[in-house]
Amino acid sequence: MIRAVYDVTIKDDSIRLGQFLKLANLIESGAEAKEVIADGLVTVNDEVEARRGRQLTVGDVVAVGGMSVRVASEDAEPSDS
Repeated sequence: MIRAVYDVTIKDDSIRLGQFLKLANLIESGAEAKEVIADGLVTVNDEVEARRGRQLTVGDVVAVGGMSVRVASEDAEPSDS
């Protein structure tokens, strides 16, 4: 089964994982981000990530709850994947 990956643009070169989860609407609050990360429910590039402060850069793929979202640059062309 192929899962769609959606692009979410960021303004800077990097963003913290907790901030990105909220920006991408994968979670609703910082407290929820802390919880899902602590429970091992978040992966970055197919590896479980336990650090809420992990710096993400363009191209990183974050997955939680069956949704996959790629960090994209405002300058990049939209992806069809």
